[in-house]
Amino acid sequence: MILYNKSLQSFQKNYIGFSALVVIGQSCLGSAAAMYVLKNGVGLIQMIQLGLVVTTCMLVNVSILSQMTPKFVFNFTLFSVLLSILLIALNTLVI
Repeated sequence: MILYNKSLQSFQKNYIGFSALVVIGQSCLGSAAAMYVLKNGVGLIQMIQLGLVVTTCMLVNVSILSQMTPKFVFNFTLFSVLLSILLIALNTLVI
């Protein structure tokens, strides 16, 4: 919890700079997750996973552009990064 609070405070302090980094980083990570999902085919399960990745990445970018609160953007970015990493791992190791 200490790491989360320190990271959130740093994000809030430098919100404009971190926003640019989040847009670039999240877009790259989301596209990598989409690539790994589509590597396993284009079935219904892959399309649901692809929809989740695209929707969360798009919502992170929209939350930054619509100037939501820094805490909301930070939490949603964490969720999106964890989802992308989970789907990359799932499609690389399991499926």
